[in-house]
Amino acid sequence: MGRVRGAVDKINQRLTIKLAATILASSTLISSLLGFFRDRLLNATYMPNKEAGLAGYSVGLDAYTAAFMVPDFMFAVLVSGALSVTFIPIFNARWAKGNKQSAWQISSSMINFMALVTLLTSALIMIFADPLMKYLIAPGLSESGHALAVSMMRVIAVNPFIFSIAAVIASMQQAVGRFMFTALAPMIYNIGIIIGIVWFTGGINIFGWQIFDGGIMGVALGVALGSIMQLLVSAMGLVGLGFDYEFKLHWRNHGFRKVLSLLPARSVDQGMDYVVSLVEVNLASRLSDGTIRAYQQALTLHYMPINLIGVAISSAAFPQLSERLAHGRKDLFVKDVRNLLRAMIWMILPVVAVMFFTRGYIAHFISNTGNILIAGILGVLVVAIAFRTVYHMLARTFYVQQDTKTPMYVSFVAIGLNIILAIWLAMFTSLGAYGLAFAQSIVAVLEVLLLLMILQRRLGNLLNKELFMALGRMMMAFLLTAIVIYIFVSILPFRASDRSFFAAFPKFLVISLAGFGTYLVTSKLLKIPEVEPVLRQIKRLLFVRFEVKNKS
Repeated sequence: MGRVRGAVDKINQRLTIKLAATILASSTLISSLLGFFRDRLLNATYMPNKEAGLAGYSVGLDAYTAAFMVPDFMFAVLVSGALSVTFIPIFNARWAKGNKQSAWQISSSMINFMALVTLLTSALIMIFADPLMKYLIAPGLSESGHALAVSMMRVIAVNPFIFSIAAVIASMQQAVGRFMFTALAPMIYNIGIIIGIVWFTGGINIFGWQIFDGGIMGVALGVALGSIMQLLVSAMGLVGLGFDYEFKLHWRNHGFRKVLSLLPARSVDQGMDYVVSLVEVNLASRLSDGTIRAYQQALTLHYMPINLIGVAISSAAFPQLSERLAHGRKDLFVKDVRNLLRAMIWMILPVVAVMFFTRGYIAHFISNTGNILIAGILGVLVVAIAFRTVYHMLARTFYVQQDTKTPMYVSFVAIGLNIILAIWLAMFTSLGAYGLAFAQSIVAVLEVLLLLMILQRRLGNLLNKELFMALGRMMMAFLLTAIVIYIFVSILPFRASDRSFFAAFPKFLVISLAGFGTYLVTSKLLKIPEVEPVLRQIKRLLFVRFEVKNKS
């Protein structure tokens, strides 16, 4: 037991921002690839409905997608990003001063408080699943699709309760610079869903007793299994921290009360994002069968680079930014934020170019036979990808200052516009599902511009001449990269005959390598400093020196 604990403690050491960001980004990439595999399995198991038009997905997959909406919404409102950005600065303030007792009291109180609130929430979702699905989420579903969605939502309703506990545990580890087990957790969650697709959909038989008949409900059971597995892996990261858990709420602890006071604004901000998702699913359910699934799959694809770059880097930097302000170093805080923004923008630009021109390939990877609607929506969402990557860093710049209200006010404006645009473009123009994507991209641009204006006014020198000159050089590299990718896509287009993954992937790989290679070379020629660490790493990988020791 001691050896196991020692090994866990060694793996889960405090990390630098660079290493933490690398681990989180790698975890996000692996988790996203598992998500690709998960969705490909699911789409293959429940063959597309050929009468569904461009969407090409069955009502069962629409029901499965809709079943997540309320549990995910409640988790987003009550926990999700709201907890980490309010909890970590308060926890860090105690930890930096050596007041571990107060830090553990805050942690125990948050675990217990979140567990109680989300347990009640999960129970209410199970009770009111039917009217919620019928009148709020997807009123356009058929009778069979509605019944299936209600049953699955009642199973998935356990997620807010389990995820809330895991989120507090993960935030504790991130606050002290430990990211390894929190990075593993999302991968484990996807593995649980894959288990559901592969084994539970065929039914569950124990000692000759058929306790579950199978079908797409087995995927919902896999979701519940994945959430439990994720919690167990997250909890392993507490080994070596010396966490002193208490089954009580420390109402007298000022830090605990401070976290609770900051939560509502961030929760409303986070929840408003999901209000848009609820509206979008409601609107999509009124379009052709399969549109819900196709639109949500395009959204999932667009979130992949956002999570890989925006969320990973901003999450890894958050503890250090908190420490900068805790030690009164506002100058270093502003410099760090500026450098992180530059790095994010430089990294996301070639990704946007590749995703736009290879969107047909990408849709094929997630949907076995390809999907015109997914590819088209993803093409519109590339603007949102670029701006939402930056948004995560800007939002955390406010949160680290313990200001959760400003991003909330900006979200009210942006999300209100998003809902209006979504209804108008999807229902009253010929755009349909594409209108939902256009609304997302327009709002993403507006939200980032508003946050930048406020931050520049507050910090004074965040947006300086050097930053704008660097961005100009990055755009030049981006445009040349886009031209090269376009030429390669013209030479290696995605064809209807590219049904096999192994037929499509080599072409996609060649196009991507050409694009990224062009971007790196152009960045080097334009003297963009962000390229140097990447080139050094590539040089290390390609030109490894093997030293042979003389034993004589």
